[in-house]
This record gives sequence, structure tokens and C-alpha cells, in this order.
Amino acid sequence: MTPANWSDTKIKDEVKKQYAHLVTSPGKSSCCGPVSTCCGPAEMKGNLVKSAGYSNEELQKLPTESVENSFGCGNPLAFAGVKEGQTVLDIGSGAGIDCFIAAEKVGRSGKVIGIDMTPEMIAKARANAAAGGFIQVEFRLGEAEDMPVDDESVDWVISNCVINLSPNKPEVFSKISRILKPGGQFSISDIVLGDDLPDWIAKNIHAWTGCVAGAIRETEYLEGLRRAGLRDVEVESRIVYDKSMISGFLENYDLPLSDNMKAEVLGKVAGNIWSAKIRGRK
Repeated sequence: MTPANWSDTKIKDEVKKQYAHLVTSPGKSSCCGPVSTCCGPAEMKGNLVKSAGYSNEELQKLPTESVENSFGCGNPLAFAGVKEGQTVLDIGSGAGIDCFIAAEKVGRSGKVIGIDMTPEMIAKARANAAAGGFIQVEFRLGEAEDMPVDDESVDWVISNCVINLSPNKPEVFSKISRILKPGGQFSISDIVLGDDLPDWIAKNIHAWTGCVAGAIRETEYLEGLRRAGLRDVEVESRIVYDKSMISGFLENYDLPLSDNMKAEVLGKVAGNIWSAKIRGRK
């Protein structure tokens, strides 16, 4: 379900506008992370990123701005078997945090490609790569549904709280299958649902750009990956969002709801939406 009267192009334009604003506005954050202090100030970002599964050791090696401008819901590379010399592709690479972690794993003989559809994010990521000396990392402007990457050229696909923003997820899953080498693997952290959301949320464009309304059922997500020709698809872990996290979302968007409506939403949404880490291979 998409917001009423919103085309795929319009949804993407709104997502680009939202994330361009986030990355160019000091003190801004996003609601994609599993934290009750949703959209907290910039000085809190290090702690919020840690709550998404990043270690102190990983964060200390990265450019500061790649951490402060991280809008993910998990660490897709945690425990992933990325090896030296491999090629990794990050769908929706943002300011580059996961690309830089991948670069440490693949070494100078490997390659990391970040794809993002927001020019401001690409500019920020390239500056962060230069600041950190990550010569094996490159960032390309492109959409998840039409990745500028050669067929069967990638060993690993990763993504962090991005595919939920796409209005055409089957096409994204198809492209993952296209670019992976035979035997190549993927590790995705994303927002998924247990059951459908109330209509007012599912059709709200702000809820879409906030990584909520675009989420689909976990079962549908997994089946979509399998239909694209991917196998061994499974959920490795989940972080279920409780009432305090959902309250943070409601407060962030200042939606015109009565106390009774807010209570109803909390009852239907809390425990029904979570960050899932999904693994599989081609």
C-alpha cells in the first residue's frame, strides 16, 4: 500500500528531499534506528549507532561524520563472512558508514561500491571516504531499482534500513539477484512488519520517509527475495520496537492525533514492527 495519490516517482522525490535535509542539517537524525530517543540531537548519534549493533572498535576507525550521519536500523556486516579481496555493494549507502566497515574487511585488494539516489548523500560519502583514506571505496548515484552495477560482479550485497523506502521492492530484489555472483551472499538490515499497519499510517508520506509506512510483512519480504531467485533466505535476528520507540515516532512527526487515537496506534503498532537482519545467497 502506498500513500494515496502518490506515484513511485513522487515517493522517491520525498525520500530524497528528507535525507538531503537530514545530511545537510546539523542536529538532525532519522527514525530508522531501534531507539526510544528517535530523532535525537547529533551528539547522541554515537550511542544510537551503537544500539544498532556497531562496536566501539568499528566506530573508532571511521570518519566522524559517517557515524553522525548514519540512519540505519542495524549493522548488516555484524558476523558477516566478508573476506579480503571481495567486492561488496551497499544499497542506499548514505554517508558511508557500512561501506567503510566493509572496506576494512575486504582490504586494499578488495572493492566496495556504495549506491545512493540522493546527491547530497553521495557528496557527503565521497568527502568521508577522502577524509578516511578509503581508496577502495567508490560511491555511485543511482536507485535501488536500477543499480549502475554489472551483472554477477559482486560477492556481497548489504543494505541498512533502505529497501523499506522503495515503492517497488520486487524490482530491488531482482536487481540483487542480477548483480550477485553465483554463490554470492547478501546481508540486509531492514524494517519489517508482523501484520499490516493502520491505514492512516500506511498512507502517510511522512511515515513512509520515516521508514515505517513503506515496511512490508516479514513473510512477504522473505518470499520476495526467494521469488527473485535467491536461496537460503532466513532471518538471523530481530529487534522488536516497543511502545516507547513508537511514541518517539509519533512525537517526531507531531501528527494530529487525540490521546485515544495515540493509545490505539500504540496498541496496534508496538510489537508489530521490527528491525530484521536477513541473510541469504544466490
